[in-house]
Amino acid sequence: MKRFADSACWLALGFILAANGAYAQDTAGKPRQTAGQKNQKPVKADEKGKLLTDAEALMKAGKPELAYKLLEPFEFERSGEVRFDYLIGIAALDSGKPDRATLALERVLAEDPNYSGARLEMARAYYQLGDLQRAKNEFETVLDANPSDAARVTIQKYLDDIAERESGTKTHFSGYVEGKIGRDTNVNNASEFPNNLITPTLYPTIEELGDNYIGAAAGGEVSHDLNANFRLYAGADISKRNNYREKNFDLFGTEERAGMIYGTETNRFRIGLSGNQNSMGGARYYDSSGVNGEWRHMPTANKQISLFGQYVRYRYADPALQLNDINQIVAGTGVLRILGDGKTALSGSFYLGTEDDVGPATVARPAGGRTDGAKHFVGIRAGGQAAISDNAKLYISGGEQVGYFSNENPVISGHRLDRLGDLTIGVNWNLDKLWMVRPQIVRYINTSNIGSYSYDRNDYSLTIRRNFK
Repeated sequence: MKRFADSACWLALGFILAANGAYAQDTAGKPRQTAGQKNQKPVKADEKGKLLTDAEALMKAGKPELAYKLLEPFEFERSGEVRFDYLIGIAALDSGKPDRATLALERVLAEDPNYSGARLEMARAYYQLGDLQRAKNEFETVLDANPSDAARVTIQKYLDDIAERESGTKTHFSGYVEGKIGRDTNVNNASEFPNNLITPTLYPTIEELGDNYIGAAAGGEVSHDLNANFRLYAGADISKRNNYREKNFDLFGTEERAGMIYGTETNRFRIGLSGNQNSMGGARYYDSSGVNGEWRHMPTANKQISLFGQYVRYRYADPALQLNDINQIVAGTGVLRILGDGKTALSGSFYLGTEDDVGPATVARPAGGRTDGAKHFVGIRAGGQAAISDNAKLYISGGEQVGYFSNENPVISGHRLDRLGDLTIGVNWNLDKLWMVRPQIVRYINTSNIGSYSYDRNDYSLTIRRNFK
């Protein structure tokens, strides 16, 4: 598994421990007294309790940065109170301030050296600061104190990552193989409202064809660390899907990708190249190639913000379909949020893009391109996952995209307008660390003001996957 992907996972796991009351870090010396703090009036006992209660509520709500801002003005006055120092320490740590967290957590351990929660967070803070030896020492100290099973698993993951870094391993490999069975209610994406005046289309069969299928896929990725922050990667996937009866719609595809990643604890930048080759019914269908990039920012351990974009060229092999050749540009933003229990995550994204029709000139289209012209679209997606047992996670995702075409279509004397929606529901059931079973249902609905482009489709599948690390 990639180191920078791992870093995000460690941060998320650290948040789980934070929600359960387990944290730690180091430094010496107390914060310097400021003029404002000298003049600050003493806080009454009931106000002291309310301050900590409010901070705890913000932490449970997944808002450590607000908790830190609430507590920070009182740090000098209340330095030495174990509960206060512990709260401001974990608030600072989960707000991306491990250096500030060490100050507070050091005071906690000075008062109570056996406070395992604070020592664990001290270890996590050392890890974020890159002081791996001191992090390792603190993690091992907590392990010796017989922590809970959940804490033990998380600590071991940190220790495994530290051991990997210390070993100097620079090249990593991951891969998978999987098999799938399922049923597709509309393998040809045919419309219930055919219009033979629209020709040719991507799916010339006008009758909906449902069929059972069997599929297989495999893939792998290799990465190489140039240094602590830069990584190169390359990977490939291959997939095959055979229908029981409708052989003209059997699918085969390959994908290749390569690129570079720059990552720190809070930011990750990726830029890459990709290519796809796709066949249908045993004949070459279309190829695509492009460039993509992404920036992920983790302002706190339980929150991730991203910006992404891509440029892709799609080219069809059949001359009759080449009028559908396009150059596509997409850009968008997304957010991921891990909720207080650490077992639930929510995500959402917004994107927009264009498809420039670049098909060759024909007798019917002397200027080239498709009848409906270029496409401009906007879309949203939302999803989430939640643990339903120790080894199973329920996930759901859905989205809607609206596309508007630039040319007036002669059939309707207007511009084509499509609306595509999809909904996915499934469960990832981990049999162990490497084997997974995934039952899944996917629903697609495309509506259009040109009836022949409207369709609906359901895909029911069961996948068994074996990962390699």
